[in-house]
Amino acid sequence: MNKKIILQDLGLKDYKETWDLQENFFKKIVDIKIKNRRGNYDLLTPNYFLFVSHPHVYTLGKSGDISNLLLNEEQLKSKGATFYKINRGGDITYHGPGQIVGYPILDLDNFFTDIHKYLRLLETTIIKTLADYGLKATTSEGETGVWLGVDTPFARKICALGVRASRWVTMHGFALNVNTDLGYFDNIIPCGIRGKSVTSLRVELNKNYIDENEVKEKISKHFLDLFNAEFINKVDT
Repeated sequence: MNKKIILQDLGLKDYKETWDLQENFFKKIVDIKIKNRRGNYDLLTPNYFLFVSHPHVYTLGKSGDISNLLLNEEQLKSKGATFYKINRGGDITYHGPGQIVGYPILDLDNFFTDIHKYLRLLETTIIKTLADYGLKATTSEGETGVWLGVDTPFARKICALGVRASRWVTMHGFALNVNTDLGYFDNIIPCGIRGKSVTSLRVELNKNYIDENEVKEKISKHFLDLFNAEFINKVDT
């Protein structure tokens, strides 16, 4: 089993270009798995982890409801935003500058074959990261992602989660609001959940700016600890 993960920090990158890159890595892993099975080979499958931020974009999961997007095409253009219907689970969410997005493209056969455990570990990665900043975050029963103030009138979501998995290979991932312009969430019903607000690390800590590289370092540490893995910086396209 290969527990080494190729790490790439893409900086600010177009959503569709990043999606295509994910699909490329996903297909590469699946193709090796098919070759192993058909030819009785034992080739190692690679794993990838992409850090990225996107220009303003709304994405709708395969089970999502388009009515949760409150903008028409002209209004999207006026806000400098794009829209994609994509192949992850979940409903609608927003990505934009100041948000840390993580896309683990893993062969879970290298780790464990349990998609629910995988989702819980992604949530735990973010919960532990936020604890490093003195915030008590939790999950919310029946809802995905990471929340603050659950079971209070002030419940608010700080991290969205949506993944795709096939043949135990994952793609898509999490989106943590750090310095995000939360006004863009006013244009959707986030994750299709009415009556719940969103927040960011900057808002919760009442700071003008949070060092995003520091947050990524903390995410990386907790992710690697939980998955008993290591990052390598080999560039493999």
